[in-house]
Amino acid sequence: MKKNCWEFKKCGREPGGEKAKDLGVCAAATEKKLDGIHEGKNAGRTCWVVAGTLCKGEVQGSFAQKYKNCEKCEFYQEVRKEEAGKFMLSAVLLNKLSKPKD
Repeated sequence: MKKNCWEFKKCGREPGGEKAKDLGVCAAATEKKLDGIHEGKNAGRTCWVVAGTLCKGEVQGSFAQKYKNCEKCEFYQEVRKEEAGKFMLSAVLLNKLSKPKD
């Protein structure tokens, strides 16, 4: 079974997670526009395009501000490897985020 970022990183910021009350629920865990992409829940397997996610305990900014760090992330690398030819490019994901939800 493919893991979502909060399962892989064990951050505890998913809804009901052990750190959600103190640190807040992560935007990747609630972003429904990317649900199902790379077989993830919400943006759980596309977290690198979601603003406000945490990395090493620090809130990351917009996609443009954080992407270079995300490219080096072990979770990002794992998703790229698992998805191979089905990996959805960031430009496509950002386009999905910019559209109103049906």
